[in-house]
Amino acid sequence: MEFSHIDKDQQAKMVNVGEKEVTKRSATAQAQVIFPIDISDQMKDGDIQTLKGPVFHTAIIAGTMGAKKTAELIPLCHPIGLDGCDFKIEAISPTEVTITCTCSVTHKTGVEMEALTGASVAALTIYDMCKSISKGIILSETKLLSKTGGKSDYQA
Repeated sequence: MEFSHIDKDQQAKMVNVGEKEVTKRSATAQAQVIFPIDISDQMKDGDIQTLKGPVFHTAIIAGTMGAKKTAELIPLCHPIGLDGCDFKIEAISPTEVTITCTCSVTHKTGVEMEALTGASVAALTIYDMCKSISKGIILSETKLLSKTGGKSDYQA
């Protein structure tokens, strides 16, 4: 088994996708945010309302911006123009939300890192907007749920 981002001399390298086939690709990632009860008490109409504004709406915008800038943040990622970037933020208990980010592209390389970055940035934005109420927020289990297109598909 070889790492794709390490050359024969053990140096970091960007994968050459020049010979890869252009296909429709998508990836879905998820991040979980666990709140202390004093933050969940602020939940109204499916969002947390703060003086900075609606938390989940802002997190979706930030996550989308993060997904679009993935190649600027992760050194060996290829810059790609996303065809789509969709979010769902769902309360799974009074003190926990799940952020799901699905990115899609027609390209020579996949969008797993964009989906993971989008979910991560959305979670970080929720933390930032709620930290004045409590620093006890936990960002947990960011993971890839699925990917399609390219040489192999994946389903968690």
